[in-house]
Amino acid sequence: MHETDMTKALILTVKDWWESQPERPQVDKVHLIVGKFTCVEPISLQFSFDVQKQNTFLENATLVIEETPLIAFCHSCQQEYMPVVGLQYGCSQCNAPMEDIRSGRELKIDRIECVDMALEKGGIF
Repeated sequence: MHETDMTKALILTVKDWWESQPERPQVDKVHLIVGKFTCVEPISLQFSFDVQKQNTFLENATLVIEETPLIAFCHSCQQEYMPVVGLQYGCSQCNAPMEDIRSGRELKIDRIECVDMALEKGGIF
């Protein structure tokens, strides 16, 4: 299950960012973009995150995963199409092999949301 290793890398990346902040904020949500063609199972990634965040600075954080579809471009037909992962990768019109992937390989942190500590402490904003 490579989601476990990915989660470790994710937590380390967020920790590096968090430690670089002057006032280490409380992380509320970590937003990820995961493409369908990465072979990453969002449910496994979510489970792994929930387990590995325990007793860390991310203990109260939520992982939000946005999946992007696999979209390819057929140069023969000059059109985009959506291959069916694991079943049909060639162009749905002419059956040309998938050569130009436009979407679906993403695996990145989109953004990190933090709790507004001033509001949480009753501060004025």
